[in-house]
Amino acid sequence: MNLSNARWKKSTRSGTSGGECIEVAGNLPGIVGVRDSKDPTGPALVFGPRAWSAFVAQLPDRG
Repeated sequence: MNLSNARWKKSTRSGTSGGECIEVAGNLPGIVGVRDSKDPTGPALVFGPRAWSAFVAQLPDRG
């Protein structure tokens, strides 16, 4: 899968201390990309928008 046009974004809640952070690309048609922010040239996972929304809906609110 070609992710060369992905615009990756890291959560504003991610610290800058080199912790376990992910980046998400939601600008791709029909998929959402997810990668390890510490390894931007490494592998990425892809999800359909409905699967990604279902996953995010299960995350605890950290507001």
